[in-house]
Amino acid sequence: MKEYKYKINGNTYKVAVGDIDNGIAQVEVNGTPYKVELEKKESVKVVSAPRPSAAPRTQAGEKVISKPTAASAGGAQVKAPLPGVVISIAVKVGDTVKASDTVVVLEAMKMENAIHAGRDGKVVAVNVNAGDSVLEGAALITLE
Repeated sequence: MKEYKYKINGNTYKVAVGDIDNGIAQVEVNGTPYKVELEKKESVKVVSAPRPSAAPRTQAGEKVISKPTAASAGGAQVKAPLPGVVISIAVKVGDTVKASDTVVVLEAMKMENAIHAGRDGKVVAVNVNAGDSVLEGAALITLE
């Protein structure tokens, strides 16, 4: 039996709690025995955590996220310096760019980041579209 002392409205009570069987507890208060019916607890239903939604896909069913690609032999690539979403593309195939020209604007962590060409050259390929999510190192533009 577990024994407790309670003070209620200035009166001290010595309470001993005995066995509990089928929701009935054997309780003794100041030497007087009582049978106390315990309130039944409702069962707790465990709900599994929701699964994360799938990555966005194009109408053709391909993933929107561009992954880093191996360097092509055709020229230099302007790569994403950090993961983010392509906001705009300032060049098109055939344009001539200087090293300091902004070729892509990338949103990352609620900030717009201007991505520069990095070297002079001619745009051979634009590898992303506005709205695409890209990972760090993904090829954005290919220069000749």
